Amino acid sequence: MDRKEFIKSCGYACLGSISIGLLLQGCVGTKMITSPIENDHIVVPLSAFAKDKDGKKEFLDYVIVQNAQLLYPVYLFRFSDSEYTALYLRCTHQGNELNAYGEKLVCTAHGSEFDKRGNVTKGPALTPLKSFPTHITSQKIKISLMQ
Repeated sequence: MDRKEFIKSCGYACLGSISIGLLLQGCVGTKMITSPIENDHIVVPLSAFAKDKDGKKEFLDYVIVQNAQLLYPVYLFRFSDSEYTALYLRCTHQGNELNAYGEKLVCTAHGSEFDKRGNVTKGPALTPLKSFPTHITSQKIKISLMQ
């Protein structure tokens, strides 16, 4: 194979890899929403978890909640219709933002991992994530920012 063919083949391989990566990323069901803060509570409509799939109503396991007043987003996980957990997506190791991969939260800086309840499953972090109390009223989930 001559140099020109080699470069052409490598270029196609790179483009193919990038395309496949983008397609796979598009399959991830992460939903990010922006919610207001009212009286020291982030207010999230219960409908943020609902989605229609082939005419059937299904529910997401979690949503990522953002607000401009917060330095980091909040991971809101749905265990059932009445049980939710809200975790601050700030790594307890060195303060980097975490990424949500389903029920696993990962710090891309040093590899710490946390479960959907905020417990450390892999270090170097040693401390669980900050969590916020939640309660449901009038088709809304209220995440209390005061503890």
